[in-house]
Amino acid sequence: MSDINKVVLAYSGGLDTSVIVRWLQETYDCEVVTFTADIGQGEEVEPARAKAEALGVKEIYIDDLREEYVRDFVFPMFRANAIYEGEYLLGTSIARPLIAKRLIEIANETGADAISHGATGKGNDQVRFELGAYSLKPGIQVIAPWREWDLTSRETLMAYCETHNIPVDFSSKKKKSPYSMDANLLHISYEGGKLEDPYWEPEEDMWRWSVSPEAAPDKPTYIEIGYQNGDPVTLNGEALSPATMLETLNKLGGANGIGRLDLVENRYVGMKSRGCYETPGGTIMLKAHRAIESITLDREAAHLKDELMPRYAKLVYNGYWFSPERRMLQTAIDESQGFVNGTVRLKLYKGNVVVVGRKSDNSLFDEAIATFEDDAGAYDQKDAEGFIKLNALRLRIAANKGRSQL
Repeated sequence: MSDINKVVLAYSGGLDTSVIVRWLQETYDCEVVTFTADIGQGEEVEPARAKAEALGVKEIYIDDLREEYVRDFVFPMFRANAIYEGEYLLGTSIARPLIAKRLIEIANETGADAISHGATGKGNDQVRFELGAYSLKPGIQVIAPWREWDLTSRETLMAYCETHNIPVDFSSKKKKSPYSMDANLLHISYEGGKLEDPYWEPEEDMWRWSVSPEAAPDKPTYIEIGYQNGDPVTLNGEALSPATMLETLNKLGGANGIGRLDLVENRYVGMKSRGCYETPGGTIMLKAHRAIESITLDREAAHLKDELMPRYAKLVYNGYWFSPERRMLQTAIDESQGFVNGTVRLKLYKGNVVVVGRKSDNSLFDEAIATFEDDAGAYDQKDAEGFIKLNALRLRIAANKGRSQL
């Protein structure tokens, strides 16, 4: 421990990380630098400064990373149409590499020997933070208090605060959500409490970002999203920055009951976990992106992307954002997006995102060929006979050799 003189801590200002500040100071006899990231969690981050100062912290970083988060992490992931295990839009997963990146940048700026985080030893986030950090600075030391200390509950944390004179504005009498929650511009998640019973239906007042589909407006909301190189750049004709785009889509989706998800996922550390998520803007973006790709991507390119997507999603989920294989996949995905330009029209209605139109100057949809009416010779239907017989050749040979399935 004697070689740890300064530690950069990912600091929220909440109970856990406030305890970690004092614990690091006393256990490692080191200076603590706090880093608080604004990635759109919907809460004020500036109060973390006063809390850190009260704990004797001298170097305090509070960074607005919302645009970088959406532009450099969320948008590239959505170009891949990434979904983990068929459902999860990776809202927590994709935020962690950015936080890890900034932790290392601050460690370099301040001359820190180590970084620290408040992730538990049971979760995925410890893996994501640390894989990211080691990828960017192989020799960095990582301190994960939840893997070292004997504080195991909110009550023991509160007792530690009282014993060590930690000024936190938490009270056992204060109403607190019974769930472990994490939020950023892409989503908000809920875990723990009664959700640990996978058969239990969460109460309606758990959800923060969306109305229930039943309570959504009876009149649909129509929107148009404009795409350039696979990224959404305009909403109803107005150019928006990446963060503003996602924030606006969150509001539109939430108001129409879109983006709720209840799932049991397989964590990288080996256990199953039940969680609930709200990802209204991301749900809209995924639907719209696939719609614009449907008319602008070549068939085999689109199918290859779909084959690569589960691998890409698993890399993001497991914390390998900075790995060579993720970067390699990203290069291929980005190469496919050069012609993914145009406009998608969507109807938002009671929890549903319905594509009602798509258009592009780069469209591969040829109405003259696809029409059910007279195509004026654009497509010779007789060509289909030879196409079918050639593709049936191996099946016919097998059947003639007695390998028929009848």
